[in-house]
Amino acid sequence: MTEFSFTCTGVRADRFAAGPTLVLRLRITASGDEPVHAVALRCQIRIEPARRGYGPEEADALADLFGERSRWGTTLQPLQFAQVPLMVPAFTGETEADLVVPCTYDMDVAATRYFDALTDGEVPLLLLFSGTAFTGAGGFRVEPVPWDREAACRMPVATWREMVEQHFPGCGWLRLPRHTMDDLLAFRSRRALTSWDATVRALLDGDTGAAAGTPPAGSPLTRLTGRTAP
Repeated sequence: MTEFSFTCTGVRADRFAAGPTLVLRLRITASGDEPVHAVALRCQIRIEPARRGYGPEEADALADLFGERSRWGTTLQPLQFAQVPLMVPAFTGETEADLVVPCTYDMDVAATRYFDALTDGEVPLLLLFSGTAFTGAGGFRVEPVPWDREAACRMPVATWREMVEQHFPGCGWLRLPRHTMDDLLAFRSRRALTSWDATVRALLDGDTGAAAGTPPAGSPLTRLTGRTAP
């Protein structure tokens, strides 16, 4: 039976992708001299947050994920990042392949909030492999890639920020329910505002002097939502 081992040799942002995309370079080694016709891989990528340190600013930004730092001994658990398939072409002995990982800047996703909270350093990742290999000399044999195959990887935080900046330069990303978007669009149309930035700023500029979460009477937010201060 062929033994497979995996190593991640680097991570980069794909500058030419239509959306945010990371590319992990893998080195795949197969024992023995028999050719490998192909390998159909499944790769699960996890973030291992306990494998790095955090400054005070990062700890504050991570509170919604892991709670107060005093609780991190039990709450700093691995986060699911991605599950990606990869078809590796024929090779003998050793080969390298790119694992393409589509990403999101949706701040409702735990992995994205984690990445965004980091200011520098590296992100500890763990790649877990499984799948099916097609091997054999002068024939054809199907072998499993065992579930215990894995590889550690440390992705620079700068790589994530570079990827995000390529697709959302100088911007953040916010997902809202459809009814909220409809209300915002109606408010923007009534005020003849030229951009979403101007729309949000108009609402923020009018939201002064009220209790937290309650817009003052007569503000743009009041006219949008129908809520008034008590």
